[in-house]
Amino acid sequence: MLFEMSDRAKMIEEQLLRFMDEHVYPNERAYEEQVHESGDPHFEPPIMKELRAKARGIGLWNLFLPDAEWGAGLTNLEYTPLCEIMGRSPIAPRVFNCQAPDTGNAEILLEFGTDAQKEQWLRPLLDGDVRSCFSMTEPEVSGADPTGLRTRADREGDEYVINGHKWYTSGAIGSRFAIVMAATNPDGAPHERQSQIIVPTDTPGFNLIRAVSVMGHAGGGGHCEIRYENCRVPVANLLGPENGGFMIAQARLGPGRIHHCMRCIGVAERAFEIMCKYANDRVAFGGPLGEKQFVQEWVATSRMEIDQARLLTLHAAWKMDRFSKKEARQEISMIKVVVPNMMMQVLDRAIQCLGSLGMSDDTPIAAWWRHGRSMRIADGPDEVHKMVIARRELRRFA
Repeated sequence: MLFEMSDRAKMIEEQLLRFMDEHVYPNERAYEEQVHESGDPHFEPPIMKELRAKARGIGLWNLFLPDAEWGAGLTNLEYTPLCEIMGRSPIAPRVFNCQAPDTGNAEILLEFGTDAQKEQWLRPLLDGDVRSCFSMTEPEVSGADPTGLRTRADREGDEYVINGHKWYTSGAIGSRFAIVMAATNPDGAPHERQSQIIVPTDTPGFNLIRAVSVMGHAGGGGHCEIRYENCRVPVANLLGPENGGFMIAQARLGPGRIHHCMRCIGVAERAFEIMCKYANDRVAFGGPLGEKQFVQEWVATSRMEIDQARLLTLHAAWKMDRFSKKEARQEISMIKVVVPNMMMQVLDRAIQCLGSLGMSDDTPIAAWWRHGRSMRIADGPDEVHKMVIARRELRRFA
């Protein structure tokens, strides 16, 4: 089991680190100020367009996609440290066109899309000309049990007529299209009811109701509530096989969970650095905070937890590359529990160490905590993953 990166991946990592230091970190504040000055929390500011043009110009673009024709051609294992680096800044994934949910949508369009769908939807997505969203979660049913999704896509001739109610359709504001999970076989077996269908967001009947406020914030592309009301799209917009929506969703979530976890590790690592620098400089009760035993316990525990989580995630990526997404299911479920919990613990310690500064938005730590809390729910809550992990282990000994 070797986690050594190729020479090409190392070169990209060096480029990425340099770009982050020279362009991304220095412009985080400018990004926030330009959004604030626009008066529109969903505004994409000029600085983002400038940074994206620079990143694309030197080839730091679509690094997530392992297909060499369409993307960077890196393995999952090679991409993981790059994804961690991007996770250190809230604006970086977008800078390099490696932001969710576009990454997951691109992966399934590449794997399951027709040639026509790739030209119409995938190529503009990878060129950075459009954005997309993934529309699955519904407010009336448990997102932890997607077999109960109620949105319907009834076939009428050469069209699907979609009716249903979705929310947490992340990134919908400003998106060109959605990939919608809808029942095309509502009376079928639980995992053979749903299909995935491409829906242009300007289609009549695609009604974006609001960006759901999450812990007081609703910016960016939003976590949106959408009503599909007699929304008609061509049958040619079906992604993959009819009634194969669950299979496609699982294919989408494998790499996606690796990406989420590595970004979370990047968040934890940068928060850890802020905490340590502050503990060295801040004087209280006669000496630096770093000399206090409880602060040293926070530092030591955080260092161990971050490194453990990173190794577990690298192992999941290695296993996915070496064998398959299916063979790595257990490891992917484990990192999905371990990493977000680790991140939240590190963020909580950093907030506590920084005190009132940690609660403010003068550092990125409070915002990371607000956004990061959802990671214990998104892509399956901790409890479901633990249940699945336990069942697989118990089966091994049955």
